[in-house]
Amino acid sequence: MPTSSDSSQLTGLAPVIAPDTRILILGSFPGAASLAAQQYYAHPRNQFWKLVGALTGEDLYSLPYEERLPRLLVHRFGLWDVLAGCEREGSLDSSIRKPAANDFDRLHRLCPELDTVGFNGQTSGKVAPQFEQHGYRTVVLPSSSPAHMAMTFEQKLDVWRGLIDKD
Repeated sequence: MPTSSDSSQLTGLAPVIAPDTRILILGSFPGAASLAAQQYYAHPRNQFWKLVGALTGEDLYSLPYEERLPRLLVHRFGLWDVLAGCEREGSLDSSIRKPAANDFDRLHRLCPELDTVGFNGQTSGKVAPQFEQHGYRTVVLPSSSPAHMAMTFEQKLDVWRGLIDKD
């Protein structure tokens, strides 16, 4: 069994963005299933694709992964993570060590129409104030992770609707 001293730096996934992206959803760092598959939210019990599908009106969950990303971009949603890399055993955010942040300074240039940044869970939500300082509207969301089952799907969806329902 590996010990914490055997941990090596893990590298996250590339951003899924386009110049017309209006809503960016940031996770903390991909879980073990996502890293193994090289796919965002690959764990079968993660509710991400069902939540975003409900927001877009399109059943993204039932699509093959390679079809999900283009459909997400059509709806002007983007995906990325707060961390570019870290050390971690397992998938829990509480196990993250030696975090290395992604370079978000280029977002204004890459996504000039971006106006809302959603944070998938409390860990990623810790950086929301930094995005607010740059003029983005932020929404800290209940995690879509299977480890966060304190809320029902419907309760989570009510909060996630804040990404598209502006006050």
